[in-house]
Amino acid sequence: MATRKTSSSTGSGKSRAPSGPAAAAAQAAPGAPADSLGVRLKHARMVHQLTLKALAEQAGCSESLLSKVESGRATPSLATLHRLALALSTNIAALVSGPDVNTSAIQRANERPSVSFPTAGKRGSIKLERVVVPAPGQLLQGDIHVIEPHTSSDEQISHLGEELGYVIEGELELTLDQERHLLQPGDSFYFPSNVPHSYRNPGKVVTRVFWVNTPPTF
Repeated sequence: MATRKTSSSTGSGKSRAPSGPAAAAAQAAPGAPADSLGVRLKHARMVHQLTLKALAEQAGCSESLLSKVESGRATPSLATLHRLALALSTNIAALVSGPDVNTSAIQRANERPSVSFPTAGKRGSIKLERVVVPAPGQLLQGDIHVIEPHTSSDEQISHLGEELGYVIEGELELTLDQERHLLQPGDSFYFPSNVPHSYRNPGKVVTRVFWVNTPPTF
């Protein structure tokens, strides 16, 4: 069970810090954007009344890393951010996406937003190009996963929902539970999201995969 943050009076005369979006922004690292991942993550943690230690334990990461992420001094891997989102009863898009300014049904290629995540050991990065700009209440999420050569999603994850994808270019090694599948351009896949899954680019060129989740996960 998670440890919940409680307030206590001390002889130092310090008042309890305010909570909410404004407080989170005020306590962010100097110069950190008010809509940054760190600010959103800290706000979500405060809303759930969780200490850094409690959230770190739930997400399986170090308290030091979590503190650096909140202050804008580090970026978590995709797998770590997924665990943080689960612990906070939200999804990755809600933590990393800025305000939805796209009101059009059409998303132009040169206007497509993206977000990048490092992998364990900083062996490379995975970039998500937002085919569908995340917004509250959506049932579908569509991204193009851009995976650098010899880069992986680090570990298997599982959650509620369904997923399908289409390999645009490069090679994709998709692991579903204990079974590995090597996909080439033009190949597609579908699986229930509660099946433990991970992926990697085993090739020498960048892999691009059109990936759809429901409900939104990333």
